[in-house]
Amino acid sequence: MSLSRKDKPLYMQIANIIKDRILHGVYPIGLNIPSEPQLEQEFNVSKITVRGAIQELVQEGFLEKGSGKGTKVIRNTSSSKLSKWKKFTEILVDEGHQIRKQWLKAERVYNEVESEAFRLFGERCIRLERIYSLNDIPYVHYTHYLVNGMDDLDLLDLNAQSLYELLEERSVSLEKLRDEFSVAVPPPDVEEILLLDKKCPLLKRTRYSYDELGKVTEYSVGFYNTELQNYVVNYEV
Repeated sequence: MSLSRKDKPLYMQIANIIKDRILHGVYPIGLNIPSEPQLEQEFNVSKITVRGAIQELVQEGFLEKGSGKGTKVIRNTSSSKLSKWKKFTEILVDEGHQIRKQWLKAERVYNEVESEAFRLFGERCIRLERIYSLNDIPYVHYTHYLVNGMDDLDLLDLNAQSLYELLEERSVSLEKLRDEFSVAVPPPDVEEILLLDKKCPLLKRTRYSYDELGKVTEYSVGFYNTELQNYVVNYEV
């Protein structure tokens, strides 16, 4: 796997990739992650870099090193300042599912005049596309629209960390989120990516992220194939 050579140290990029795999069930809790030589070969880095990544995740409480027993996953949930509830993907992982995330595009685009992206961001913005697979079957498609000013953004940056971590690193503040749910037929290209019949209604999730001044910094549209898996929210009281 290729890593970005910009900004963040290689060991931190690898740590973020491993953590993302833990959170999405690729490396299940209670089992070992690949050995250090396997990780060295996958990322084409030195033993010192891999050990630095593992040590970072040990300190964060995700991994536990055992003498001669490999490195075991001991936690598979993240903490977020935005919400105390478990993320949807974390619930699915807890139930034994495996989630894989793939970024499809990262580009600067012109917005159509009548579009919501034009209303929020004007003529131009950054558009990202990604897909989530549930147990290797395409399940969720997301399109993200971001404020301009990240022209150097590429897919390698996104592979190394989550979208919201990247925004925070680039001083794009996220102080409030608003989610809206509806039922809608996705665009034809999304139908094709999700392997759906044409004109198939899906759960549509629209998210607005606001900064401390109440300005929208991220606008996202996701389509969920709930024939595969219902959208789940667990509440603790």
